[in-house]
Amino acid sequence: MSPQWEHLAAGTLVAPGTVVNLAKDFDPGLRDRHIRKDEHDAALLDAKRVLMDLQDKFLASADRALLIILQAIDAAGKDSTIKHVMSGLNPEGVHVYNFTAPSAHERAHDYLWRHQRVLPELGRIAVFNRSHYENVLITRVHPETLWPQSAVPQEDNIWHNRFRSINAWERHLTDNGTTIIKLFLNLSRAEQSRRFLARIQNPEKNWKFSVADLQERAFWDDYQVAFEEMLTHTSTRWAPWYVIPSDRKWFGHLCTSAVLVNVLRGLNPHYPAVDPRTKAQLAHAEQQLLDGN
Repeated sequence: MSPQWEHLAAGTLVAPGTVVNLAKDFDPGLRDRHIRKDEHDAALLDAKRVLMDLQDKFLASADRALLIILQAIDAAGKDSTIKHVMSGLNPEGVHVYNFTAPSAHERAHDYLWRHQRVLPELGRIAVFNRSHYENVLITRVHPETLWPQSAVPQEDNIWHNRFRSINAWERHLTDNGTTIIKLFLNLSRAEQSRRFLARIQNPEKNWKFSVADLQERAFWDDYQVAFEEMLTHTSTRWAPWYVIPSDRKWFGHLCTSAVLVNVLRGLNPHYPAVDPRTKAQLAHAEQQLLDGN
């Protein structure tokens, strides 16, 4: 089963220096003809087993930290990705942070501050459900949400300044032991409409829908421009973006799993080696236990 899903990571990478046009370059409804939907459960279970093994070694080695960033438009499946792809990970080593509108205390600092303070420790994984990229997305579409207001954009210079700052910050993190995986869940306008309707028409999903979601949908084209600029200017060699086709949730989950496995395998995590003195102590302890002590 592994060869059928592990190769999916390759087609999602945004090569550094690429000028991204989402409509032309990435199909949100993409799927692999060699993988059927009825094979999804088995394939995802296989991926989870691989991820669990890699995470166990990653946690034990405590040599690097891992930061997973999820960005997407409303209803693209960020929560679903966390639930279905990462549910097999050891919760001891994973923390999920949902970044909603900043508090007054957070707005008293620079826009990266609240993200900096929850970065993962070595051996740990942090998942940012929305992230510092909101500061070049929602603030670009709604400039009134910028802080401080002295940062109101002049000839778009603020966005290029922020791209530069974010790239430098992420470079600093990677140089100091944090591997960054950035996932953009790519959803079509038609599929978003279907998901909104499902939330409205199914009483058990009513809680997921907000009138504000529909209001934001009116800015669809503006968000697409902001997404393309973000992907174009912040997919770097040290922290590239992966664009996940998300119209079919099951296929998006497999693509996400493939990316995570590919990156973690590249880090080659392993259990710490035991030095000769400790080995001798283990042998002595083993003998004592065998002797009934």
